[in-house]
Amino acid sequence: MNISVLGASGFVGKNLIKAGLLDHNFQGASLRDPSWKKNVETSEVVINLIGKAHDHQGTASENDYYFANVELVKEIFNVFIYSKAKLFIHISSIAALEEFESQIPLQEQRDCNPVSVYGKTKREAEKWLLEQKLPEDKKVIILRPPMIHGPGDKGNLGLLYKIISKGIPYPLESFDNNRSFLSIDNFNFYISEIIKNNDKMISGIYHICDDEPISTKSIITIIKNVTHKKTISLSIPKSVILGIAKIGDILPLPINTKRVKKMTSNLLVSNQKIKSILKIDKMPITAEQGLVKTIKSFHSK
Repeated sequence: MNISVLGASGFVGKNLIKAGLLDHNFQGASLRDPSWKKNVETSEVVINLIGKAHDHQGTASENDYYFANVELVKEIFNVFIYSKAKLFIHISSIAALEEFESQIPLQEQRDCNPVSVYGKTKREAEKWLLEQKLPEDKKVIILRPPMIHGPGDKGNLGLLYKIISKGIPYPLESFDNNRSFLSIDNFNFYISEIIKNNDKMISGIYHICDDEPISTKSIITIIKNVTHKKTISLSIPKSVILGIAKIGDILPLPINTKRVKKMTSNLLVSNQKIKSILKIDKMPITAEQGLVKTIKSFHSK
């Protein structure tokens, strides 16, 4: 089976192709290469990983987000419609539903509340895809993951690793939270199961994540164990941290308001819908095992 992976140069795409799932022929395709349309047209499955993620430096414009997260999705979908491909897997984000806080595991039917331009454009692409009429033999599966991590990840986990591994005291001990994550190994497993059990799926939105949420304190413990650092944690008052974060919104500090929210708030996601449909009892690796693997990849550099 030929599978086109658009956005294969990112860390998710590289790991997906490297995994060699199901012995299928995964073809990385770049929209900068004019031949990408031919790759899609001759594929049986199209996976869209292209998108503009959070811009913590604030250098991207709204048009940048709209182009990457909406316009390109439309272009890829329109090529898919006239191709022989039967399955279009679009990677959206849990940010299309909720970005910062949820004490109750988020389910697919909940009303959407995106806040950032990133979340809003991801949601706009979802709505557009859901509005399109599909031939009876084609399906569109929209996946909403929380933060995906793994070897090559350059997100907030990398920042946390740098703080702890350098022996810098962790300043957010006063925050106690739990968040859902998705290890790259479990992401690859979801993709494999969706392709293998395509007949069980219906077009629509599905949440994907690890089975267990994990706290930032647990992540810090994992980092300390991997790096053998005995870094102390500081219980600085929340009001002080939030004040520093606001300064970071203006000046180039290691933390800003968005990063603090991502590292300290509760954001829980439910994966029960897709697990029920695909008859998945439990994911291949636990949230902790996935995080250990990611942290070890940072430590080996």
